[in-house]
Amino acid sequence: MAQLWGGRFTGSINELAWNFNASITFDKRFLEVDVRGSKAHASMLAKQGIISEEEKEQIVNGLDSILQDVIDGKLEITTKYEDIHSFLEANLIDRIGDAGKKVHTGRSRNDQVALDMRLYARGEVEHMSELLRNMLNCLNGIMKDNLDTYMPGFTHLQKAQPVTLAHHIGAYYEMFKRDLLRMKDIYNRMNYCPLGAGALAGTTYPLDREYTAELLDFFGPTLNSMDSVSDRDYLIEFMSALSTIMMHLSRFSEEVIIWNSNEYRFVTIDDAYSTGSSIMPQKKNPDIAELVRGKTGRVYGDLMSLLTTMKGIPLAYNKDMQEDKEAFFDAVDNTSNCLTLFTDMLATIKFNKSAMEKSAMMGFTNATDAADYLVNKGMPFRDAHSVIGKLVLYCIDKNCSIDELAIDELKSFSEMFDSDIYNAISLETCVNKRLTIGAPSPDAMKKVISINEEFIKNYSLK
Repeated sequence: MAQLWGGRFTGSINELAWNFNASITFDKRFLEVDVRGSKAHASMLAKQGIISEEEKEQIVNGLDSILQDVIDGKLEITTKYEDIHSFLEANLIDRIGDAGKKVHTGRSRNDQVALDMRLYARGEVEHMSELLRNMLNCLNGIMKDNLDTYMPGFTHLQKAQPVTLAHHIGAYYEMFKRDLLRMKDIYNRMNYCPLGAGALAGTTYPLDREYTAELLDFFGPTLNSMDSVSDRDYLIEFMSALSTIMMHLSRFSEEVIIWNSNEYRFVTIDDAYSTGSSIMPQKKNPDIAELVRGKTGRVYGDLMSLLTTMKGIPLAYNKDMQEDKEAFFDAVDNTSNCLTLFTDMLATIKFNKSAMEKSAMMGFTNATDAADYLVNKGMPFRDAHSVIGKLVLYCIDKNCSIDELAIDELKSFSEMFDSDIYNAISLETCVNKRLTIGAPSPDAMKKVISINEEFIKNYSLK
């Protein structure tokens, strides 16, 4: 058992207690950021004259060699070590001797862990931003290709008014756009360096925390040493944003699942993102969309786990906080996988435009426009609403759409109907006359698509 402590103890720790306390099985993914942080710390120590330049070079080269050996499979990270920090320090001392014992000067494992988590989380924010950018590019491409793909818009899962696929997809664009903007907010709040905070009260060594922060691309050092090591609100904020991303993915998945059903047939999912049945040969199941929907609850659970862990911890560091890692890693891994797979599935999906248009026609989505037609002829809206309601009931009995009725049939409900009604309630007219920004007409959508392209072009996380 390799540990960074022991001088205070005369007996050995219980093996079960050791395993319960250890974090090497999951914090080993901190290897690269721990190396980076330790190299920066050593460079700062040398700059301040706390260690020599020669010792710094030994430390830096030793850390690089350990990292490379792990990558090459020459060195294994095992449960012999308590955590990734003891693994690195023990192997560094084995390789370079006494100089390796100086790498921890002016540093506590508390601020070392806090630094690793910030560096790792920052990298995940950057990665999530790229995945969201990919999603937005995919969505904008679908919008550009479907400005005149008519489909029903829904409320309460009931067909409501005609829209276009571009307009419907544009709603998800706005959701994921806000998700991307949340990444920028999180980055700006979390990007401060806790290294140098010590266990909780700083250190008597003359550290240059601004220099360390600069080496690690932080905006600057954190300003309270107790807060630096004892809070994980930036993780909670990030995981909350991940939960929101998953909520948006889950809603989208639900629609893909519905659209893929035999009753709708709006989409055909590529074989690469579908599975079959072990007993029913005709089945083609939307498993990826269903799994994305299912994993949403898991990410929610990760967020609740960390919130619950943090809610009763007094200042400063407590071992409870070791529980931040597995929940965070799980949330990041699942959201990343779901976002990647869903974007790839969406990029290969085929939209059945004729089925969408037929569904809009048969769903009386133009009923509101028919009422507006009568209003424009001089009928009070409430009376027009009643006339069209009766007309819809008549069409349901005949199993036809309003457009399919003869003019004499229409006039039996109101003499105000004339031959221009057919153009007034065509899907094209219903959509195209909605010209305000944010509405589904092609002219309005083209403006939005242009805004989207500028947003992606100019977006920067930093």
